[in-house]
Amino acid sequence: MSLPRHQDPIVAIATAPGRGAVGIVRISGRGLTAISQALCARGLKPREATYTPFLDADGVAIDQGLALFFPGPNSFTGEDVLELQAHGGPVVLQLLLSRCLQAAAQSGPDSLPLLPHLRVALPGEFSERAFLNNKLDLAQAEAIADLIDASTEAAARSATRSLSGAFSQEIHHLRDALIHLRMLVEATLDFPEEEIDFLRKADAHGQLSNLQQSLDSVLGRARQGALLREGIKVVIAGQPNAGKSSLLNALAGAELAIVTAIPGTTRDKVQQTIQIEGVPLHVIDTAGLRDGVDEVEQIGIARAWEAITQADAVLFLHDLTRCDAPEYRADDAHIAEVMAGKLSKSVPIIHVWNKADAVTLAHVGEGLLLSAKNGSGLDVLRARLLQLAGWQSATEGVFIARARHVQALHAVQMHLQAAQMYLDIHSQALDLLAEELRLAQNALCVITGEFTSDDLLGVIFSSFCIGK
Repeated sequence: MSLPRHQDPIVAIATAPGRGAVGIVRISGRGLTAISQALCARGLKPREATYTPFLDADGVAIDQGLALFFPGPNSFTGEDVLELQAHGGPVVLQLLLSRCLQAAAQSGPDSLPLLPHLRVALPGEFSERAFLNNKLDLAQAEAIADLIDASTEAAARSATRSLSGAFSQEIHHLRDALIHLRMLVEATLDFPEEEIDFLRKADAHGQLSNLQQSLDSVLGRARQGALLREGIKVVIAGQPNAGKSSLLNALAGAELAIVTAIPGTTRDKVQQTIQIEGVPLHVIDTAGLRDGVDEVEQIGIARAWEAITQADAVLFLHDLTRCDAPEYRADDAHIAEVMAGKLSKSVPIIHVWNKADAVTLAHVGEGLLLSAKNGSGLDVLRARLLQLAGWQSATEGVFIARARHVQALHAVQMHLQAAQMYLDIHSQALDLLAEELRLAQNALCVITGEFTSDDLLGVIFSSFCIGK
């Protein structure tokens, strides 16, 4: 799996762009002692912070800060790692980065470069080195990026749980149970003349059933983790002046969208991410759906329909103060008809009747009553959105997960179901049973990176920060 570039030493600024109290330049590779001597003019004790000047080629201090040296394999990447912690100005850090590259190219006592082939790291390359050197598995490496990107407290805690190995341990337990079951099946295939029924005496049916139950539990928590990471996209749609922008503002708790009594005020999408019980909801306010009065509004309406077709859930907002007007009801019915034709049946449409504060009595049948103005009914709407998203209130034991993890677990589930079918007919299909168990194990190993491709690694780590 290792590529030629994985042998190069790498360097990068490991802190976020901009100014800060502290900035870090990190180097990873083999044999960093000589370059640390060139930069700090002194030897560094392993895993001990040393306050020292960082010197340019003429021996003049660029800055003063802390230098830390972690000899491999006892480091994050598994290679030698040198960290220079300086003041966090972008100019200072760029000077240090340039000095590292310059020092690596200068000749040492043997007339060879101190650190040949040192280059600036690619996005996520430090974490990729850690994975390739077995310091963490692929699920843990992904959890690093997820922890950085976490938009809610629940997502951060779940990412920490995955980073600590909780998700990987679940996968390893499933893998070990699969390997044991495969061993029994392979033994039966290898010794067909034996009278002993290995599978019956070892309770292969019971083992497979327990495996499927454990998988269902892991899959359920992975779905919750994926929801914490990705959230759901909720689009507010309806006729002009139904209160869509007011509802967005009420859900967000801030005046994000302009609200007026003039129809067509909202001309483009307005998006805000909110959280409900730690689940991120990407709420999108759209232009009122009607025959556009002018070209600009027509563009806004076209974008509204585009957002609707990409939604995970749609809030179809109705105006209670106009619900008895025949023309208004006819326009709502036309929107509903068009919406049904554009949306997948799996996308829920929640009918929301707004302006409950402006009417004395309302009976609307299907849908939720609320007032975006005074907030009544918002809690019911939030609970309904979580229900539709598939969220369960108890987050204990939930680990952060990605769509690819859920897809892999679904593949395992499919192979185990096929294995159950072949096990039921026993001797006539033992070879097919063995193959389904093998495929299930491979699907599991894709999650932790034990069975993966360089292309997948490239996609995953390219989304990381440079220096991480």
